[in-house]
Amino acid sequence: MTLEPLKDEEEAPKSRAATSKSEASTRPTAVQKPQASKRAQPVHQGFARLKDPVPIHTLVWLRIAIGLLGGGDILGNGIYYHWYKDAFAGFTFRYYGFEWVHPLPEPFFSLFFITGFLAGIAVAVGYRFRIAAPVLAISFSYLFLLEKAHYLNHAYLFSWLAWLIVFTPAWRELSFDAWRKPMARSRVCPRWSIALFPLMMGIVYFFGGVAKINADWLLQASPLHSWLSARGDILLIGPLLELKETAYLFAWGGFLLDLSVAFLLLHKRLRWWALAAVVFFHAMNHLIFNIGIFPYLSLVMSSLWFEPDWPGRFVNWLGSKWNWVRKLQLRWESHFVGLQTCPAEDEAGRGSNVGNADAEPSPLPKYTGHNPFVGQLESEREDWFDNYDRPIFTPWVTLLLAAIIAVHVFLPLRHHFIPGDVGWTEEGHRYSWRMMLRSKRGSGYFRIIDSTGKETKVYPRDRLYPRQARKLYTHPDMILQFAHHLASECADTTGNSCQVYAKIKARLNDGKYYPYIDPEVNLAEVEWIWLGRKKWVLEEGND
Repeated sequence: MTLEPLKDEEEAPKSRAATSKSEASTRPTAVQKPQASKRAQPVHQGFARLKDPVPIHTLVWLRIAIGLLGGGDILGNGIYYHWYKDAFAGFTFRYYGFEWVHPLPEPFFSLFFITGFLAGIAVAVGYRFRIAAPVLAISFSYLFLLEKAHYLNHAYLFSWLAWLIVFTPAWRELSFDAWRKPMARSRVCPRWSIALFPLMMGIVYFFGGVAKINADWLLQASPLHSWLSARGDILLIGPLLELKETAYLFAWGGFLLDLSVAFLLLHKRLRWWALAAVVFFHAMNHLIFNIGIFPYLSLVMSSLWFEPDWPGRFVNWLGSKWNWVRKLQLRWESHFVGLQTCPAEDEAGRGSNVGNADAEPSPLPKYTGHNPFVGQLESEREDWFDNYDRPIFTPWVTLLLAAIIAVHVFLPLRHHFIPGDVGWTEEGHRYSWRMMLRSKRGSGYFRIIDSTGKETKVYPRDRLYPRQARKLYTHPDMILQFAHHLASECADTTGNSCQVYAKIKARLNDGKYYPYIDPEVNLAEVEWIWLGRKKWVLEEGND
């Protein structure tokens, strides 16, 4: 079958108008949607919009970012924590429910970091995506679950993003997979495969703002003032960071931004101002605090609120400025059209620029929000609907995505059902987007009493590496895990059960040190409960 070359932008409206009648009669049956009843129409339309095809450019941009950030983070953790610090060699704090996750023996552990990095690169370039993307998600999740002392909110978020992108068609454009399998290439994707990601980031922003509604943050600018004052040596802005007024500005600015930015990004006239605020906010975070890939990830996720074709339009703009970008675009497009028997000349007798690296590229049609198939062959439309849309988006997928969103709405709210200050008890702190919100310090030791009554004191800093010890003093679940570990060690040595007590004090923000764990409770006999107040964790202010 002979295919017509793609028309220039000026000819596209005439061509579409002239063929509208024929398209209506020849359009594949998969594209034609049955009309819903008037009563059910709003609900059906809501779900149908999630399946609407939109330009795939934003999803490709997200794929590249997730691949580079994820692979780089895995390699960075391997270099610092494994090869330099050897932090996984001793006792590790694992998450409840995932106690079976252990560091691999060498040389497999080193190979794991290299494999995770290569998987990230493969995802970024779209090479064997259906294999590389699950490998990246498994690798990042495994690294996250290895050590609770390394918990970061953005690492938890990234684990979810890495898994979610596995189920999207992010590989169908600008990838090695699309190059190898031209018929699988698609310039469009279902709306849900993009909308899911800004929705997740909107939840992060909003509940991050809700978490800042507390007296210490808003009325005392604590602990932010202490953190900023400690960076007074930064060139030029150091003296400003030491001012109390700066801390209040950052505290209230961060609160208002987190609470409103998702809604502002939805507004077409305000989203550029919102993006500027996000860029400034995360640039300052990167300058003042060391929080890994989070600033870059947040900027990428914030860009998903814009029109889904903006990366394509940006590349087209670059192509109008630099000839080498234009040649790359032509080489990419000519690969796909050239594989089909496209004539060298169009009907008017003009030479086709397809395959001609020196020719001016025909500008891609501008996305209007109505017809993402402009410039896409009818055969591609049929292939996309027949082979992708129907089998992927099913009621089970809908339920799964709804469950994921519901869980991430519930987790930040669960601490309201548990008595006590979440900043002190840590009940409901993790997975709740309570980011950079409080400062806690602690100190103390454990008392081990064997069956003969012999007592031994154990200081965590003597048995753990510094980050583990620092985190242990302020997290009851880690205190309990280490107590169980000490009890197990004592039982293995003496052959009898042992008692373990914790003598630990802690302070929250700029407050005083108070007893944190009941020193009369034998932690070796305490079992962890998932939800509910732990009575062996004392209230703040209890002397």
